[in-house]
Amino acid sequence: MVEQGLIRAAQSGDRDALITLLRDIEQHVYKTAYYILNNEQDALDAAQEALIRIYTKINSYEEKAQFKTWVQRIVTNICIDKFRRTKPTVSIDEHEMIFEGRQDVEHEVMLTYVSQDVQEAISQLPEHHRTVIVLRYLQELSYNEIADCLDLPLNTVKSYLFRARQQLQNLLQEYQKGGVT
Repeated sequence: MVEQGLIRAAQSGDRDALITLLRDIEQHVYKTAYYILNNEQDALDAAQEALIRIYTKINSYEEKAQFKTWVQRIVTNICIDKFRRTKPTVSIDEHEMIFEGRQDVEHEVMLTYVSQDVQEAISQLPEHHRTVIVLRYLQELSYNEIADCLDLPLNTVKSYLFRARQQLQNLLQEYQKGGVT
């Protein structure tokens, strides 16, 4: 994700290194926040809060854990706190679909529906299941990294993932039968 030299330079007070570091992780932080909170504005707020916390706490990072795990823990904790403070809302934002000349329009439309169905199903999961799904499949963290990030036993992470996959399968059952919701 990020070079250790850049992290060390940021920790030693190099402002340019710190800014570069924050820019390198900005999209990663936002993506995690968006998939956990399922709301663009909340995700932007959480990502900004996470980046500020990383900025102010960079010196507390120790190389005992991977940097991406440390960042994920910060983002996830902020999202969980935000999720607990407010009731989840359903975003009614409409997203434009942009098609380029030679692409198969029907295929693009179907991919958009699949993506929306999966995102909707993920948003219906309980908070702890949604979080492990996002960290595992969207951020591609290992089971051990998720356990470190969430401060959970490895077997609990495996159990949450197993149950979350079962719930997603049930939620997406109509789609799997060929119908689009």
